[in-house]
Amino acid sequence: MIYIRSTIFFILHAVTAVLFSCLGVLLWPLPFKWRYAVVSQWAKSNIWLLDKICQVKLEVEGRQNIGDEPAVIICKHQSSWETLALQAVFPPQVWVLKRELFWIPFFGWGLASLNPIAIDRKAGRKALNQVIEQGLDRLSSGAWVVIFPEGTRIAKGYIGRFGIGGARLAKETGYPVIPVCHDAGKSWPKHGFLKYPGVIKMTIGKKMATDSLSAAELNQQLFDWMELQQTKLEGKKPMLLDKKKEQ
Repeated sequence: MIYIRSTIFFILHAVTAVLFSCLGVLLWPLPFKWRYAVVSQWAKSNIWLLDKICQVKLEVEGRQNIGDEPAVIICKHQSSWETLALQAVFPPQVWVLKRELFWIPFFGWGLASLNPIAIDRKAGRKALNQVIEQGLDRLSSGAWVVIFPEGTRIAKGYIGRFGIGGARLAKETGYPVIPVCHDAGKSWPKHGFLKYPGVIKMTIGKKMATDSLSAAELNQQLFDWMELQQTKLEGKKPMLLDKKKEQ
């Protein structure tokens, strides 16, 4: 049944992605918030489908920490689930992502319509400057900015080293940071096709002010918070991923 349910979800997930991506292109002349209000319904509908078809439910702790002021969201990255769930939980947002995602037919077009910050991850300081410059622009317009500090999806039970980009963006712009942790990997594994029934728990931390910390100190504080929350969710301390060994 898990295979059948996962297959049905995959088909609906793909078909609705094409439909909403085309819709996003058609709505491109409209203001961002109007486009987002429509295109983000794809993510919200897929969270609903995931619940009804695969029996994968969402439970959120800390909604009261969101507030109204835009912030930099620093989120754990275990699967594709969180890119959907964040849209169902937080106000209008943009993501810092690798530019190669734009090359995916249909999906990439719809993604581009949501005004993300697309970077070349090999560009080093140039990419970091792009995140800060464009991140300030998005935050000033009222959009939240989502950053996955590990840079890639990390399997359940592991945690990756944090890139400095999110902390630098918050420090340079003065906007607060909200950390988000979850255990999506148990139901929607990294690169996994099968969706296992269960309750995915999302923990939203309190806003962290940036004025009294350096970017490096803030980044370490975010890492420590994420490690602690992941330990609570998964029942054991995550192992620090050695990317060289993984490759």
